[in-house]
Amino acid sequence: MASSNKPQRSLEEVEDIILRKILVVSLTHSMVTDSRIVYLDMTAAEILSEGKDLKLNRELVERVLIDRSSGQFPGAVPPVQHLLGCYLGSSIKQAKKLFVSYCRTHWGNPDMFPFNSDPKNSNVSPLLPLIFAAVDGFNISGTQPPPPRFLEDLFQEGDFDSLDPILKGLYEDLRGNDIKVSVLGNFQQPLRALLFLLSFPVGVKSFVNHPWWIPKGAYLNGRVIEMTSILWPFFHQCFSEVSTRRQADLLSSFTTIKTLMNNLYDDLEKVLVTLLRNSDTHEHVLRYLAETINRNSSRAHIQVIQIPTNRLCEPFLDPNLTKRDKIDPKYMFHSNRLDLRGLTALHASSEEVTEWINKDNNGKTVVSSQPNEGENRFLQSQQATSSGSSADNSASSNDKKAKYTYICECFFMTARVLNLGFLKAFSDFKHLVQDISRCEDTLSTLKNMQEQSSSLQLQLDIARFEKELELYSQEKLCYEAQMLRDEALIQRALSFYRLMVVWLVVLVGGFKMPLPLICPMEFASLPELFVEDAVELLVFASRIPKALDGVLLDDFMNFIIMFMASPTYIRNPYLRAKMVEVLNCWMPRRSGSSATATLFEGHQLSLKYLVRNLLKLYMDVEFTGSHTQFCDNFNIRHNIAELLEYLWQVPSDRNAWRQIAKEEEKGVYLNFLNFLINDSISLLDESLNKIRELKELEAEMSNTAEWERRPAQERQERTRLFHSQENVIRIDMKLANEDMSMLAFTSEQITAPFLLPEMVERVASMLNYFLLKLVGLQRKSLSLRDPEKYEFSPKQLLKQFVHVYVHLARGDTENIFPAAISKDGRSYNEQLFSAAADVLRRIGEDGRVIREFIELGTKAKVAASEAMDAEAALAEIPDEFLDPIQYTLMKDPVILPSSRITVDRPVNQRHLLSDSTDPFILSHLTADMLIPNIELKVRIEEFVRSQELRRHGDDLGMQSSKATIQRTTGDMLID
Repeated sequence: MASSNKPQRSLEEVEDIILRKILVVSLTHSMVTDSRIVYLDMTAAEILSEGKDLKLNRELVERVLIDRSSGQFPGAVPPVQHLLGCYLGSSIKQAKKLFVSYCRTHWGNPDMFPFNSDPKNSNVSPLLPLIFAAVDGFNISGTQPPPPRFLEDLFQEGDFDSLDPILKGLYEDLRGNDIKVSVLGNFQQPLRALLFLLSFPVGVKSFVNHPWWIPKGAYLNGRVIEMTSILWPFFHQCFSEVSTRRQADLLSSFTTIKTLMNNLYDDLEKVLVTLLRNSDTHEHVLRYLAETINRNSSRAHIQVIQIPTNRLCEPFLDPNLTKRDKIDPKYMFHSNRLDLRGLTALHASSEEVTEWINKDNNGKTVVSSQPNEGENRFLQSQQATSSGSSADNSASSNDKKAKYTYICECFFMTARVLNLGFLKAFSDFKHLVQDISRCEDTLSTLKNMQEQSSSLQLQLDIARFEKELELYSQEKLCYEAQMLRDEALIQRALSFYRLMVVWLVVLVGGFKMPLPLICPMEFASLPELFVEDAVELLVFASRIPKALDGVLLDDFMNFIIMFMASPTYIRNPYLRAKMVEVLNCWMPRRSGSSATATLFEGHQLSLKYLVRNLLKLYMDVEFTGSHTQFCDNFNIRHNIAELLEYLWQVPSDRNAWRQIAKEEEKGVYLNFLNFLINDSISLLDESLNKIRELKELEAEMSNTAEWERRPAQERQERTRLFHSQENVIRIDMKLANEDMSMLAFTSEQITAPFLLPEMVERVASMLNYFLLKLVGLQRKSLSLRDPEKYEFSPKQLLKQFVHVYVHLARGDTENIFPAAISKDGRSYNEQLFSAAADVLRRIGEDGRVIREFIELGTKAKVAASEAMDAEAALAEIPDEFLDPIQYTLMKDPVILPSSRITVDRPVNQRHLLSDSTDPFILSHLTADMLIPNIELKVRIEEFVRSQELRRHGDDLGMQSSKATIQRTTGDMLID
């Protein structure tokens, strides 16, 4: 049996078969058995003309690839797709490199192959869909994922010059893609693609060297950076889709939005960490972040900066804050990267900062403890600081070379980013809530007016405000979705600000009291916003359920107690008053958190200094220089009063309070008491007067016939005035009730300061004045239809006033209070006490209190009679013995050092409680500057004695005359 042996193929033939299969081409037409195979006729003709066989070999591969990519072959797959197939089908390493190289050439030099460009996507790199498919791991939009390891070979093997154009185009395409994506859209895809490209050294280098890394231009600002920077769109979130959703749908989507936002922040953090860990790009990233911050410093060029620098701080936000010594305060002035000029300082003036920087003595220069009248601005000269774009502005050549740790740079950048972004968003949200409240009030007023008389214009106004309110509400929900519902985001920021306050305290010697008398310049020259932002965030977070869970608050508490009453460290009284707002939020009855109770009860600094510092701050907000000073002062004091009322109920704090009153009877506590009485008088008087005005408006509107005859515009104006008065009364009465409550409960255990000569008559006059208003003949003018609506309870007010009367009477061991009551010539009337007692019985006041009150009235009546007798006995008092302010007989005359006028010490002391000036020429005056007029005092005492002796002699003479008459009469009767 004959056997047929197949002819053995030569190596040349085997190579030809393998290459034809990999390259999917043929040099002979007869071998094209598949439509996918491309017949290279021109290439075959050239080979034949060279006298060679039509067989593929390694030397011909590059020529074949060029001809395949350059020619037009109907029905054939595009060149890049062909190269990818070749890569996938080949196991030869050198061949794979060649295929990748040609792909690189295609994407880097698309003009070399004009016949094969894709006209439908000419503005987008054809490599981008491949990367998307690779990072997503599946077919996307008809694009198959590239072969395994292809992209790695593409970006790892090529040189920078060949890859840089490709990468720059990809980054621009990614930027354009991301800028259109909402947070509710597929923003992860471009971010994943960016992270993938940045995993290659060449990708990182190309990214930070892109012309749009930090855009250039004369008019560069935050908005321009947002619109043109290659990186910024990845930090940009768009909520335009959210605003069109129904509120119910949006509320149900909060969890989804929160998850998406956290995913976004996670990916953004990875981008920055990747760039920062590369030593070649570390400086580029810091310069980019600083430039972005600098260009947004006005807080007006962009809505919210979303740079996750706060997450970059997490490695050094450990519980013990062990890295805080890496933060150098001199960075503020010597950094040539971050521009922190023009920021209001905690205490130092620009002149003081200039002197300190120029001395360059390691911070030994100190700031004066006396307030400086100049602006608290950082040094704006070239010696103080410099920005990244003008490095020549540094303080000295040595400063240009100053190097700061990454922790230091990250700390200050984070502080500025949170100020311009996170805290800016909080501020915007607060203003939005205020706008909503005003809009609701206006809408309510308009609807009330519509009930009285409708008009077309009124209907249009109502429709406009309803639309405005709807838009405001949608915007509010967007804020809630992004911030309020994300406790983790807030807690990260709180962790950073805990580091901030601990670091600030280290600069003044640590957590201990009292503070050094002189404030170190390292502290005094730092921006006020460092503290302001921490406090604002604490207030905001304290009003969000669970936001404070797990947050270490003790350091914040210590910081607040240390600085809230320290104007020589933090000059701005509003900033210190804001700290009280934090403490108000932490009161257990308001916070709803048991964790905050320990901050007041058993806390060492709190026990020793909190009450004292609250009393000092209460007085310190009197003169703030603001155009809204009057309103602001009352609101601040209301917060302090609420907190003090809570502390009075804590036994340890009440004891501390009583000790302060005893030690500072004629100092801090007396001043506090004076301010408290001033506020009470002002608020109550204003409220009661406005109640009368409100009653008049009520009477006008209730007379329907007369009301309807008035012009519509007049009715609208009067209605608007009515609702405005309602709001004023409600606010003033709320604050007045708080002040009166504090006077009532403190006077029960602390009476001595009330009964001092400079205070007792003022207290008595106040009590008499309001007693007259509450039980006098005009009391009916204060009756309202719905008093609770205005926080007005005349019965409760009367009880509080009577309790103060009784408390002071109980503590009046020298029996001076009845005389002070009767001296009040404006309001005192002996019948008021019996009238008030009748009302007290009707409203169920305690019988003992009523009896003591009546007894006090009797004593006041006796004192009034005795005073009249004494005044009559003195007859004509020489003018030089009369106080020039009160025109009463002086008991302790003193000379004012500037005007040289003699006044009675108690009268002047009363004046100094509210105004530290000479009442005649307005020069500075304090109690220790008064000069006793001993000679005049002796003469006054001699005058009083002489009058008493004369009176005594007259009395004896009268008694002798009566005896003589009686004897004479007796004798006559005997006769």
